[in-house]
Amino acid sequence: MRPTTLCFIINDKKEILLGRKKRGLGAGKPNGFGGKREDGETFRQCAVRELFEETSLLAKPEDLEPVAILDFQFPYNEDWTHVNYVYLLRKYEGLPMETEEMEPFWTSFDKIPYDTMWAGDEDWIPQVLNGELLKGTLVFGKDNDGVMDMKITKVTEIPELESVEAMKEWLEA
Repeated sequence: MRPTTLCFIINDKKEILLGRKKRGLGAGKPNGFGGKREDGETFRQCAVRELFEETSLLAKPEDLEPVAILDFQFPYNEDWTHVNYVYLLRKYEGLPMETEEMEPFWTSFDKIPYDTMWAGDEDWIPQVLNGELLKGTLVFGKDNDGVMDMKITKVTEIPELESVEAMKEWLEA
């Protein structure tokens, strides 16, 4: 199981910056920005690094707002299984730029293209955009696209955990 991050940039106009993935896991699907945590990196450091690599935007780790810990399970393709810190970000420097990996675009909260995103996103992303804190598990089916099981729970806080084991334990509590 891989430790990963996912960051959604939002502004005061109720807009969200998404990126259309150009390659790899989720190619063609709009999503937030993030990826695999590297050895010696905290989740916050990972989110800041991935954001820069995918958009050229600069952010500070302390400006990330943890809003969810989610376990994305792919039983038919275990290499895709990952446990994920989800962050919102309101403060950053620069203008989003297209990169080799992502094509960023702004959209209003009420026009998020859920029909072209990962299955299940429409169930949890609106909740975090409305200020909810979540933990949950999404289990994808044989096609590695549709969700065959999902459990999303509201929580009162998101702990700062750095190990996959601690995250799994917290998710199961």
